[in-house]
Amino acid sequence: MHFTLYSRSYCHLCQDMLDALLLLQPLGKPFTVDVIDIDASPDASLLARFDELVPVLFGDLAQPELCHYFLDEAAVRRCLM
Repeated sequence: MHFTLYSRSYCHLCQDMLDALLLLQPLGKPFTVDVIDIDASPDASLLARFDELVPVLFGDLAQPELCHYFLDEAAVRRCLM
């Protein structure tokens, strides 16, 4: 499983979401997380899309977001099944 977290370097909610996500990692079934700082990205469309929503978590970029602002533990667990 792979997650993508859109965030900002100075955002405490972003760090809280990452920490909470990592706590859900099952033993023996590690997942990866790409943390993308929307302010540092060369892709200006990320800032336009996620500016006021960060943190935003995706399990599959082709699907709707799993959650934003706060971790939706149930949504993450469904992805991990």
